[in-house]
Amino acid sequence: MRSHHQGGRSKLTVLQLLCAVAVFSVLLFTIQSSFFSDNANRKVNILRPEDIQILSEFQSSVQQCVRDRGLGLSAHIIDHCNLILKFPQGTNSTWYNAQFKIFEPLEFKYNVCEAVLLWEQYRNMTTVLTREYLDVRPNGWLDYAAMRIAQLGADKCYNRTLCEEHLNVILPAKPPFHPRQFHKCAVVGNSGDLLKTEFGEEIDSHDAVFRDNEAPVNEKYAKYVGVKRDFRLVVRGAARNMVKILNGSDNEVLIIKSVTHRDFNEMIKTIPNPVYLFQGIVLRRGAKGTGMKSIELALSMCDIVDIYGFTVDPGYTEWTRYFSTPRKGHNPLQGRAYYQLLECLGVIRIHSPMRSERKEDWSSVPSREMITRAHASALRLQRSQQTTSLKKDGLGQFGNCKVWGDADPRKGPVSGSPDMSEVRKKSDYKKWEVMPFKSLRKEARDHYVQMQGVSQYKMDGNKLDDLVCVRHRPLESET
Repeated sequence: MRSHHQGGRSKLTVLQLLCAVAVFSVLLFTIQSSFFSDNANRKVNILRPEDIQILSEFQSSVQQCVRDRGLGLSAHIIDHCNLILKFPQGTNSTWYNAQFKIFEPLEFKYNVCEAVLLWEQYRNMTTVLTREYLDVRPNGWLDYAAMRIAQLGADKCYNRTLCEEHLNVILPAKPPFHPRQFHKCAVVGNSGDLLKTEFGEEIDSHDAVFRDNEAPVNEKYAKYVGVKRDFRLVVRGAARNMVKILNGSDNEVLIIKSVTHRDFNEMIKTIPNPVYLFQGIVLRRGAKGTGMKSIELALSMCDIVDIYGFTVDPGYTEWTRYFSTPRKGHNPLQGRAYYQLLECLGVIRIHSPMRSERKEDWSSVPSREMITRAHASALRLQRSQQTTSLKKDGLGQFGNCKVWGDADPRKGPVSGSPDMSEVRKKSDYKKWEVMPFKSLRKEARDHYVQMQGVSQYKMDGNKLDDLVCVRHRPLESET
């Protein structure tokens, strides 16, 4: 009996030991997991001193640029990413915001890190709505296409054939315009300040010129705004006047800012000009209006973007235009501050009669090398704040691609419906949509190769991590 009892005790002891070992193993694994997890999180959230240094130096350079070029504005640094642009004392804030019942403030806070990421990314994007985008985007035809068609009678494209009939005339198969397609471009706003300086010849010297809505181009204003016309961004209200405004300029490309509409459809039937829908971002802060969208459009095609007609004297109460009587417009001080920020980020170059010296001296603007370093540091900083972003580190320039797809290996149709009028049949779409790869300037071809034949689109809003990316056919076939 004693032997049997001792055997039972022995088995019980072994069982207890096994249980203890199991509990210890679980505990050890938990501790190790917690340790490595904490280390990983610490690794994710620790800011690299060299990145802070690079961004701080960049902020100082931006501050100096604003001091030199800001027309009285000053930049006040908060930290390595944030700064405040302030207007000088004595600035008369007369712009009243009826919605919030306040006058426009005299200072604006900006996150320079986010701005650098946004606009450097925007240089690589396409800004025209295409068939490949709708094909690749989840529910692109059902949901998104319906958002771009006015008077559809439904909030979704349940009848895809009907939606295609609305869009085909302005829907290319793939992007008709390429990043870096042009070297230097001019975006001409409509400010009355244009009448104070004769910029006409200078504007016309650019590789491409972008204009807005009904802005007239004729001999009356030629010495102020030039006569070259390549792209025009238009809203619905401009459609009824567009035939008169174009005045026989058959090659000027129209980019519709909002949605297709009956007014546009009727107007398009009467002109041979190429017409597309704008596919851009929604800036919730900063400058607003068609002028800002024209800058976005130009930046997606051009290396250098010069802007004219975007500055006005502070303190005014109405938006002056060079071709018509003043009217209510957008917040002037906020827009001027944001444009100044963009210039000191190397995004645009401002030309204004408010600057007495018209010398092309951009030495105070941060160099492209400095901007590239700041962009890389801001990108690491952004990803260090998101544990899941570690998975994207190996994707490099495609780290923000949320949706991937492949383009149809066939070229696809040129924009236009089968029942086009004789006028529409003479449209010069093929100049853009069937442009041979080898006919692009070298910088555009190099960029295409660098991007591995991938077109990038913004999906929604101004988020940095929501790109739709579409792979095209092998590069060899493009040469």
